[in-house]
Amino acid sequence: MRRLSPETSDELCPSSMLPIRMQNKWAPLVMRLLSDGAQPFSELRRALPRTSPKELTRALRSLVRDGFITHDAGADSPGYSLTPLGQSLLTVLLDVYAWTAEHWDELVDAREAQTVQGPVRLSPTS
Repeated sequence: MRRLSPETSDELCPSSMLPIRMQNKWAPLVMRLLSDGAQPFSELRRALPRTSPKELTRALRSLVRDGFITHDAGADSPGYSLTPLGQSLLTVLLDVYAWTAEHWDELVDAREAQTVQGPVRLSPTS
């Protein structure tokens, strides 16, 4: 097994700059919704009924901060839209969605097998 470089835990490690952080599960869905064009908060909220306004706001702020979307607060503004950087990341996300769809049954089977067997116990290695 390949060892991780010491820089992996450095604050400026490339992994610290991952554009869509795994703890924000709504960000990729927001980007996918914005692929159809600019949308106001209310439309995004309606399209994501399982998220709270606070969670959606957190996702939108992180996407704006990272330069993937913009927010135009003008009176005639449609709201949030993808930037060119966001469009380029969306291309990668769509590939991941396609991979997931292709392997859906395998993924579900693996999760169900773990549910039956119980959680995997990992022991620390030296």
